[in-house]
Amino acid sequence: MTQRLSPAQVTALGMGPMGRAIAAAFLAAGHPTTVWNRTAGKADELLARGAVWADSPLAALDAAEVVNVCVIDANAVDAVLDRALAESGRSRLPATTLVNLTSEGPGRTRELAARADGLGVHYLDGSIMTPAAVIGTEATRILYSGPAALFDRHRHTLAALGGAAVHLGDDPGRAASFDVALLNLFWTSIAGLMHSFALAARQNVPATALAPHAQQMAGLVADLLPGLAADIDAGRFSGAESASLTSVTASLDHIVHALEETGVSSAVTRAAKNAVDTAVSAGHGGDSAARLAEFLSRGHTNRGPQAAG
Repeated sequence: MTQRLSPAQVTALGMGPMGRAIAAAFLAAGHPTTVWNRTAGKADELLARGAVWADSPLAALDAAEVVNVCVIDANAVDAVLDRALAESGRSRLPATTLVNLTSEGPGRTRELAARADGLGVHYLDGSIMTPAAVIGTEATRILYSGPAALFDRHRHTLAALGGAAVHLGDDPGRAASFDVALLNLFWTSIAGLMHSFALAARQNVPATALAPHAQQMAGLVADLLPGLAADIDAGRFSGAESASLTSVTASLDHIVHALEETGVSSAVTRAAKNAVDTAVSAGHGGDSAARLAEFLSRGHTNRGPQAAG
């Protein structure tokens, strides 16, 4: 007979929308769950469902073998650790596993991991790729990084958060590297979409009329993505079978003109155009859009011919 594991004790630090969703998912999966937040009232609903309130960060860390923290940034995580250290009066903290689900850059994340290690705390980093509303469902996707053995030890517990849990490697900053790149894709895409809606509105085109066509355009980007990624990794940049950067800059010229003609700010599109112009000026006009990733990764600024004057 297969032995059934008892649900592990867990703690959730931070009771923002995502932190509450994390705690709720652990409760729903049957895990005894301790919660802590600077403002106690945000945990009332969870306490009514069976969560236990910790009186302090130290008590929260000491209450569970897996402590999940989801706060505003790494500075806030540091502040929690500072409070726990002050409460303990020692130089070490309970040897729990801290699963940091706070969004932060890779460099700062590595600093935090090193600090946790110095305090005797086991550290895993996690980047949540889905909204709070779907935590605990199959739609959840979380990227983890840190020691593989530590991830494997707690994989069953973390499964309570639902969906796909992907371990990216031992480097604690690896998940954050994916996180910032993917969030950059998401928010620049949203900004571009809002910019397009604004341009359409000035042409008396309602957002709802443009939306199905925008959705098809987004699908085209998704279709092109695997091929572009393969070309970047392989160093294939020829624009012979796709739009060259010279043709891209001509297209962006038309868009900038239309924006300025209708009184919509062209700053967003000009930034893209300046990046393309800089690559073309450097001799890459015949290359495909894949060249931009390699070109920008060399640290080139978005100063095209028009911006430099």
